[in-house]
Amino acid sequence: MSSAVPVIRSLSGLRVQVKAWRGATETVALVPTMGALHEGHLELVRLAKARCRRAVVSIFVNPAQFAPHEDFDRYPRDEAGDLAKLARLGCDLVWAPDRSVMYPDGFATRIVPAGAADGLESDFRPHFFGGVATVCCKLFTQVAPDIAVFGEKDYQQLRVVTQLARDLDLPLEIVGLPTVREADGLAMSSRNAYLSPDERKAAPMLIRVITDVADAAAKNADVAAAIAEGKAALAAAGFRVDYLEVRDAETLQPVAPGTQRPLRVLVAAWLGKTRLIDNVGVAAAARARP
Repeated sequence: MSSAVPVIRSLSGLRVQVKAWRGATETVALVPTMGALHEGHLELVRLAKARCRRAVVSIFVNPAQFAPHEDFDRYPRDEAGDLAKLARLGCDLVWAPDRSVMYPDGFATRIVPAGAADGLESDFRPHFFGGVATVCCKLFTQVAPDIAVFGEKDYQQLRVVTQLARDLDLPLEIVGLPTVREADGLAMSSRNAYLSPDERKAAPMLIRVITDVADAAAKNADVAAAIAEGKAALAAAGFRVDYLEVRDAETLQPVAPGTQRPLRVLVAAWLGKTRLIDNVGVAAAARARP
């Protein structure tokens, strides 16, 4: 499909279109994005199209999840390129509100998540999940989708949004898509464009390290030693590590000794001026019983 994708920028226009779909008993999926779409985003759209009759992609670079010192102004933007990619997939609508539509004058209500939002990213970006939760709640209310699709690459975000929908009784299902990776294992991310050629060559060390830690956790080996070795390997490759941890895959709480609950290895690290995050699951079936 190559016809142009309708782009709506007013809330009234969005609601008219969604109401028409609902009148025809059509299901609706939402893929929230900040644009600069890559193959990982497109896989989210493909899943949305497979699950629902209509797929809406939102494009909004959310200022509420950036601290003043972060990269809001230089965050990659390419609306024309994004629309061309979405047209080829048969996306039904792009919701691209201006900042004044999402946060009008006098806007003063924000969501403060806890639980899955505590620790990890919040230790380094305390503003982040409040901005994510607030904008996602607004998007869910605006689009009123049956499902919203998120990538597992931002795993803590996925858990926070899942908790948000559950805690506030929002009438939609949050659907996660496994991380989409480059051929060398690097998780696809809009911020990968910031990496220099040498940094890009070093970047796959991230997935190698967290896979090694996940293997250690699966075998009930010395996870603390595996994490220490992983941090040393990342430092040797030029990374500056914010965190490298094994957490409960659902709650993201620290892991109790001998637990048989599903686990996740999560990492955030700087490579030059670019902050990369990644995660992998621990194969529960392979974990030895204590």
